Amino acid sequence: MLETSRESSPAPTEVTEATEATDTALDERRGCLFALSQPPLMIFLTVIGCLLLMGAVHDLFVL
Repeated sequence: MLETSRESSPAPTEVTEATEATDTALDERRGCLFALSQPPLMIFLTVIGCLLLMGAVHDLFVL
């Protein structure tokens, strides 16, 4: 997975169970903001938002 932190990465070391546990914990801590930064999700949410907005405008001004 692409690392997006701005901190400098330490020199490569041997992979141990502790580093693997830390890496999986790091991935789990990214949370909702990381998920929202994904382009397909944002495109989907934009389309749904536009459809809801068009429905609201139709209800307010046409009906």
